[in-house]
Formats: sequence, structure tokens, C-alpha cells
Amino acid sequence: MLSDLTVLSRMLRGQPRAERLQDRLEGFYRPQARDYDRFREKLLHGRQELLTSLVVPAGGTVVELGGGTGRNLEYFGPRLATFADVTIVDLCPSLLTQARARCARQGWENVRCVEADAALFRPPQPVDCVYLSYSLSMIPDWFLAVDNALAMLKPGGLLGVVDFYVARRDPPPQCQPQGGLTRHFWPWWFAHDGVFPSPDHLPYLLTRTLPVALSECRGSVPYLPGITAPYYRFIGRKPGAGPEVRRSGSPEVSWRGVGALSQRP
Repeated sequence: MLSDLTVLSRMLRGQPRAERLQDRLEGFYRPQARDYDRFREKLLHGRQELLTSLVVPAGGTVVELGGGTGRNLEYFGPRLATFADVTIVDLCPSLLTQARARCARQGWENVRCVEADAALFRPPQPVDCVYLSYSLSMIPDWFLAVDNALAMLKPGGLLGVVDFYVARRDPPPQCQPQGGLTRHFWPWWFAHDGVFPSPDHLPYLLTRTLPVALSECRGSVPYLPGITAPYYRFIGRKPGAGPEVRRSGSPEVSWRGVGALSQRP
């Protein structure tokens, strides 16, 4: 409970007004870095479902953009040890300190932590999988981060995203509509902490990749009983791997029907 109060007090104060994004992130997360994971377990839904659905071959290479404390890697389970190389990229030094400590505790010798901008980082070689977990909504140039993720993927590689979002007033046919209260309340609610749920995330991901899986859900918010925030899980494939991943007029999309959307915030 005490650790939750530490995080809540920081969230109530919001993200500091510094000019550089890195300074804003560090000012916000440094006081709560040790308690980050415990509180976010109750708020950041869908991460395990996303990572267990990412099909990465043995000997494959993985990059997490905005990987924070490295907690998400635990969702890979025993598969993590079969990957040749895993890179956690984050711009916040305090969260990366927690990630490096986790790697040492877990004995993850195939994982490295890199302090870098998600929109600019490039691995030495193309990788099999890139994913972002509740980080895309915190990246000012998020569309550049998506473009960068696709640029570092091998043809046919997977891009996975789980994040808060709101729908467009007139969403594309693959997406579900939301009520006006949802579409306006949650951007206002999250902006105080530097989180900007976007109506353009899913349309952009759908047009830049070959969609593999999509789910639009709602998840509980700690200490706000009955209130659920909208989030999505998405997996897309980078085009160009041959006819087996050729775009069709009606791409196969799974995870449908999970978590019906309501009209309340």
C-alpha cells in the first residue's frame, strides 16, 4: 500500500515541465522507479497476452522500444532463453537501472539495455520482432517510432503493440466505435502524466503492416472501482517476405470479441 501511495503521489503531481523528453521522463519516473512494476501490474493490461502471441523463432532477435524496467520480458517465459539477442531500449535512466538489475537477477545473458530514443535507435542487423508496451502513447513522434520499428524488422518480421487508445469518431472498418465521453475523457485524464492515447494509432498500424491480430478491450484502473480504460493489442507483419504474407482484400485478424467496449469512461 505504501508503495502504491508513492506512485499515486507522483502521478497526481504529473510529469514535470522540462524542455527535453528525457528530463521529463526521468523527473517523473525516478521517484517511483522501484515501485513502478508493482503498481503497473494493476493498470497495464494485455501485456502477457501480447507477448505470448508473438511468434519468435528459436535463435531469433527481439527489440522492445520503451522497455522500461524489463518486466515484460518475463512474459516470454522459457522462450526468452532461446532467443539469440534481446534489446531493451528506453530513454529513462532510472527505469533502465531497474532493467539492468532484473537482467542480473534473472541471469539473462542474451539481454542488453540501451539508453536511446525509440524513434532513432537502430540495431546492428534487422530483427525478427519489435514490440512496444504502453510506450507508443508517450512518444511525441510516435509515427516515427512506428516507422523506425518497421525499418529495423526483417521482411515478414512482427510488430506488436499494446497501449491505451481512443477511437476516431468514424473508425476504419476493422475497428470498433466508441462513445463521445470515452473519446474525450481519457486523453484529458492521461495527459497530466504525459500519456496521449491517440485515435490514429490503430489506423496507422493497420495501413503500415499486414495485420495478424487485433483486440480492442477495456481494463480496470487502480482505486477507481467500476472505471475501465480502453486499450488495444495489435500484431502486424512487415510486408515483403513473399506470397505467404501477401496483403489480401480482407486480412485475417484474430482476438476478436475480447472485451466489449462500453460507453462509460
